[in-house]
Amino acid sequence: MSDLTALTIAEAREALVTKQTSAAELTDAYLAAIEAANPQINAYVKVTADKARAMAKASDGRIAAGEAGPLEGIPLGIKDLFATEGVHTQAASHILDGFEPRYESTVTANLFADGAVMLGKLNMDEFAMGSSNETSYYGAVKNPWRRKGSNLDLVPGGSSGGSAASVAARLCAGATATDTGGSIRQPAALTGTVGIKPTYGRCSRWGIVAFASSLDQAGPIARDVRDAAILLKSMASVDPKDTTSVDRDVPDYEAAVGRSVKGLKIGIPKEYRMDGMPAEIEAVWQKGIAFLKDAGAEIVDVSLPHTKYALPAYYIVAPAEASSNLARYDGVRYGLRVPGRDIADMYEKTRAAGFGHEVKRRIMIGTYVLSAGYYDAYYLQAQKVRTLIKRDFETVYADGIDALLTPATPSAAFGIGDQDMAADPVKMYLNDIFTVTVNMAGLPGIAVPAGLDDGGLPLGLQLIGRPFDEETLFSLGSVIEQAAGRFSPDKWW
Repeated sequence: MSDLTALTIAEAREALVTKQTSAAELTDAYLAAIEAANPQINAYVKVTADKARAMAKASDGRIAAGEAGPLEGIPLGIKDLFATEGVHTQAASHILDGFEPRYESTVTANLFADGAVMLGKLNMDEFAMGSSNETSYYGAVKNPWRRKGSNLDLVPGGSSGGSAASVAARLCAGATATDTGGSIRQPAALTGTVGIKPTYGRCSRWGIVAFASSLDQAGPIARDVRDAAILLKSMASVDPKDTTSVDRDVPDYEAAVGRSVKGLKIGIPKEYRMDGMPAEIEAVWQKGIAFLKDAGAEIVDVSLPHTKYALPAYYIVAPAEASSNLARYDGVRYGLRVPGRDIADMYEKTRAAGFGHEVKRRIMIGTYVLSAGYYDAYYLQAQKVRTLIKRDFETVYADGIDALLTPATPSAAFGIGDQDMAADPVKMYLNDIFTVTVNMAGLPGIAVPAGLDDGGLPLGLQLIGRPFDEETLFSLGSVIEQAAGRFSPDKWW
């Protein structure tokens, strides 16, 4: 076959089963693509070529024996947040230098049990803290897209920027990612890919480096809605090692792709029309509304009154949990160790040298809001707001709404090193303004490409569903995908 890396997961699966190609050939094609493009894009922090070829050889054996799994021979990239046994796992942080876990995360174990091949570990914002993939110890990831007539390097979004960029640049067939406040959906929207954050508890968090435990959730980034459905089916499971994972059957998500959406009620929340929102975001939103209406869905205006408090509440809850979770990195047991006069001095020097600027900022914010005298004023109030945000969604869904349609991001991709973003962290945090409510409420949300802006950059729309109703999101997402078409970047690397 001429260009194996152009195949979607569904197409590659068919090509492998019908012997049009082999897992070894498919894997070699991706490894060659990574070798050619990764020096420019910086999506991979570790390429596991030998392991990938060994896994592909085993897959070819199972295919020949008629024992192929659902993802047999499909080459995937794994975000550096997922523990992979014996393989670099550093959350893109200096403080975890040299860490190679002796165990496998539940999500990656599920994927490999279904036959997936690991190409390597993907770059990300350090400890998943960022919206642009510029906080990584390994340097910024470059978006495979360029604005028309410009050579400016653009961010791919974050924290799963390496996952999104590698999928968009065809450096893997699909990728694992995580979403704490939009870290799957935002980079998917900025790279013209599909990303779904499933319901909290749908995928196990065991073996995933923790950022904010009550918000973190694993999910896939893929080239189209069908591929995202295929990946989520393998990733999702109950797990006795994660008490927040939910014991309920995992549906056949792929069967929902292409299903009729006629009669579904789609809510349009008025609070998502922000002051100063670019006209191109409003235009793509209206296009999405028209796509769903033409497919037979009913469009209903709704209100989520506490949306305006979501971002400030999120940036209290998430740093507070991060402050607690990151206390374990002290140089004693694993990772970086900077010698000191005594153990306290060693702690201080190790953490000062090991954590990047943004991680330090969030640890300090989290420690502050949890400290005596401020806990009630900040953290407790933020948790109350979180309850109200969740109640807003419950009220809307109780009124018969099946899903909500909103923008995914407040703009298209911006430049790496953008001075406005660098000078004011709040401007960077505002990139999550349309996505954080979903994490605060524990709901599923999917980002689907819906058009291009005037500069030829992708814009995405977000669909928010009822708890554990990812199937409806896949059905609605496929309607938007079919109507809008699919988008690929011009090759510049």
